[in-house]
Amino acid sequence: MKKLLCIIAVIVLCSFTSQKSRISPKGTLFVIGGGHKDEHLMEALVEAAQLSPKDYIMILPMASTVPDESVEGMVNQLREVTKNKITSINFSKSDADDQKLVDSVRHAKLIYITGGDQNRFMSIVAHTALFDAIHAAYQQGACIAGTSAGAAIMSETMITGNQLKDSVYRATFNRLEHQNLETAKGLGLIKSAIIDQHFVKRSRYNRLFTALAEFPDKTCIGIDEGTAIIVRQNTVKVVGESQVIVARNPRGLKKKSNGMITWDNLTLSAYDEGKTFKIK
Repeated sequence: MKKLLCIIAVIVLCSFTSQKSRISPKGTLFVIGGGHKDEHLMEALVEAAQLSPKDYIMILPMASTVPDESVEGMVNQLREVTKNKITSINFSKSDADDQKLVDSVRHAKLIYITGGDQNRFMSIVAHTALFDAIHAAYQQGACIAGTSAGAAIMSETMITGNQLKDSVYRATFNRLEHQNLETAKGLGLIKSAIIDQHFVKRSRYNRLFTALAEFPDKTCIGIDEGTAIIVRQNTVKVVGESQVIVARNPRGLKKKSNGMITWDNLTLSAYDEGKTFKIK
């Protein structure tokens, strides 16, 4: 009887843990495709964060090679649309486990990640208390925002920007082949979608289509400059001056021995400001 009760207790505990892990976050994502952020976009960011007078904003500039300039530029833009306190921390790998510093991120209501290099950001944040703090803030109701590299890191499957079949970095992929897209683990705030940025401006269709071929179960989202998506659970809304391109559901997908990718059809959508769509 004791053994049976122990088994039942384990089953109940596992069920509770599983349900807890599926609890939807209370927070919001504000994912910007890079480029110029006009006042309208900044106002939308502050509105999405739902800041109260006592809330503060945290800027994380670790993706940038010029973090001080990145912070200064963002502070100046935020000052035009909000009176809330703004602070920043340029974490190093060792700082990312400093509990006092990490707690100041955890309690921020708006966490903003600058542009730069998404790989640089993740090399500092991965497997640290800071990684956990960003997730905790999101679960508790914070708005996590980012632009350019700060957009790419939102996905669990993160586009690094590199082609595996070309040693030269190209802003726009010059081929559409499988086993050519380099990905790494991002923050994972978005599980079922892959984010690309500067999308229409830099004609990154080859890159997005390659991502879709490699991960056909994902929704692949290309966000143009001056444009953002606001993500609340599985609902996505577009805001800004340009478009968001969404590719998904490739049918008849084939990856050939010569590297070529083919498919019969896919769902390809273009959305502008005010339009909404769903992700899984």
